[in-house]
Amino acid sequence: MAKIVSFVVLVAILLVIGGLFLEVMSGFLLPLFLALVLAVMFGPLHRWFLGRCGKHERIAALLTTGSILLIVLVPLLLLLAEAGYEAQALYRTAAGGNVAADASAPDGQTGGNTEAQEVAAFAKWASDKLVELGSRVGIKIDPNDLMTNIGDGVRRFLTPLALRTTQFLGQTLLGLLVMILAAYYFFADGPAMLQAILRLSPLEDDHTRALLDQFDGITRTVIVATLLSAFVQGLLAGAGFFVAGIGSVFLLTALSMLFTLVPFVGAAIVWVPVCLWLFAVEGRTLAAVLLAIYCCTVVSMADNLIKPLVLHGRSNLHPLLALLSVLGGVQALGPIGILVGPMVVAFLQTLLNMVHAELAKMTARE
Repeated sequence: MAKIVSFVVLVAILLVIGGLFLEVMSGFLLPLFLALVLAVMFGPLHRWFLGRCGKHERIAALLTTGSILLIVLVPLLLLLAEAGYEAQALYRTAAGGNVAADASAPDGQTGGNTEAQEVAAFAKWASDKLVELGSRVGIKIDPNDLMTNIGDGVRRFLTPLALRTTQFLGQTLLGLLVMILAAYYFFADGPAMLQAILRLSPLEDDHTRALLDQFDGITRTVIVATLLSAFVQGLLAGAGFFVAGIGSVFLLTALSMLFTLVPFVGAAIVWVPVCLWLFAVEGRTLAAVLLAIYCCTVVSMADNLIKPLVLHGRSNLHPLLALLSVLGGVQALGPIGILVGPMVVAFLQTLLNMVHAELAKMTARE
C-alpha cells in the first residue's frame, strides 16, 4: 500500500512539474520544433560532414548548422529585406510627386519632405487610383472622404509601427537564436537524445523506433511537398508576370514562392494586386483579366495537385486525407499546421497499426 501511495504522489508531482515545464518552454516550442525539422531534413548532410570530420560530432554539427544558415536563413532574410525595400520604394514613389511639388512652392511654407506630407501625398495618390478604378467598373466614390480615410488609416498604421517593428524583430531574433542553437545540439547530441527517448519511453523499443521513423519520413515528405508546391507556383506566377510585361519579375516570383507557404493566402496576395495594378494604373484591361484567369486556374490549382500527390506517394496517405490533414492542421494550429496536420494523421495511422498488431498477438496466444 505504501508503495502505491508513493507512486501516486510521484506521478502527481511529475504532472505538476511537467505542467510548469511546458509553461516555461511554451514560448520556445515553435523554434524547437522547427529546429527538429531542420535536423531531420539536413540529417544526410550532417552524416556527410561527420564522415569527413573523422567522427568529431561537435565540428560536424557546427559545419551543418553553418550550412543551414547559408542555404536557408540568409537567402530568406535577404528576400524579406528586398521585399521591404521595394515596398518602401513604391510608397516613396507614389508620394514623391506631390511632396516634391509642395517642397517647390514659392512661399516656402510647405517645403521639406515631412512624414505628414508623404502620408497626405500617398493618400491622394491612392484615392485617385481607387476613384479611377471605381469609375471603370461603374462605382462612384467620393475622393475627399476616401483620401481622408486612407490618410487616417496610414497614420494609425505608422504611429505604432516603430514599436511593433522593434518587438517583432526582437522576438524573431530570439526565436532564430533558439532555433539555431537547438539545431546544433540536435546534430551534436542526436544519438544520445535518441537513446534517452528509448530508455524513458514506456512503449516497446520497436514501437518507439517506428514512431520516430514515421516522424522522420512524414517530415521529409511534408517539407518536400510544401517546397515543391511553392517553387512550381512561383515559377508559374513568374511566367505569367513576364508574359504580361510586369516589371520586377524576379522579385514578384520570389514573393510568390514565399507567400505560397502561407495557407489560405498563397500567391494570391501577390498576383491579385498585380492584376489590379494592370487594370487601374496601367489601363491594360485585357492583360489584367487574362492574368487573373491564368493565376486562378493554373497557379492556384497547382497547390491542390502537387501536395496531395506527393503526400500520398511518399506517406501512404490517401490524397483526400492528405489534403484535409493540411487544411485542418492550418485551421487548428495556424501556419505550423502545414507540418503538424499530416504528422498527426500519419502517427494515428501508425498507432492503429501497432494496436492491431498487438491485438493479433494477444489473439494468437489465446
